[in-house]
Amino acid sequence: MVETLRIYLRHGCHLCDDMLMALEALKTSQPFELERIDIDGDEALERRYGTRVPVLLGGEEEICYYFLDEEALQAYFSRS
Repeated sequence: MVETLRIYLRHGCHLCDDMLMALEALKTSQPFELERIDIDGDEALERRYGTRVPVLLGGEEEICYYFLDEEALQAYFSRS
């Protein structure tokens, strides 16, 4: 079964773009689906994340934010 990760982000966010590129590069070694969720325009998500984007989640578990933490991501995959 292929794992689905969620990334909360904003349009025009360079950190978000960087994390997306890093995640796409990892797909060749660790297959997963990536759900992109733009927080702009969603008041609840804007309150929850504010400027703390990107945030990567697997299920309800927060894996990392701002920068991709490959060790934390691999640890998540090994537990799931």
